[in-house]
Amino acid sequence: MRVLIRPFRPERQRGFTLIELVVAAGILAVLAMGIIPVAKVASVRADEIELSRTLRTVRMAIDAYHEAAEAGEIDPDFIEPDHENYPPDLEALVDGVPGPRGPDGRAPVLRFLRRLPTDPMTGRADWMLRSYQDDPGRLSWGGQNVYDIRSASPRRALDGTLYRSW
Repeated sequence: MRVLIRPFRPERQRGFTLIELVVAAGILAVLAMGIIPVAKVASVRADEIELSRTLRTVRMAIDAYHEAAEAGEIDPDFIEPDHENYPPDLEALVDGVPGPRGPDGRAPVLRFLRRLPTDPMTGRADWMLRSYQDDPGRLSWGGQNVYDIRSASPRRALDGTLYRSW
């Protein structure tokens, strides 16, 4: 009869060895370093989409004001002749303008925006304005009316263009 003698081995401990933990932490660090730039680009891209949407909304409100003025739906006493039927400022789109007087002598208030949106690139509602009389490349506002708006951010977009040229 043969007796097998096994060498004494302590019971195996359950868990991870130090090397396994270091390797797992290294792999997680490499993955995290790859995700951070992607997350930053995604955040900038989301801000750019919001800027584009905000510019479109305000420009549509300016166009609606212009169309209402051209159609005579805004009280003629409110519109100044040298404004080319564009709003005098952005607050006129929010505060509203008087419509034509009805038979009872009262004028309805026409509003084109609920509130003045903030510029997602600056975090403030400090838009660069352009009047109808301004040169297209000029960055300062002439003050006659509001024909267009731009972002006041000096930064560049992901495609390399300046936000203020959008």
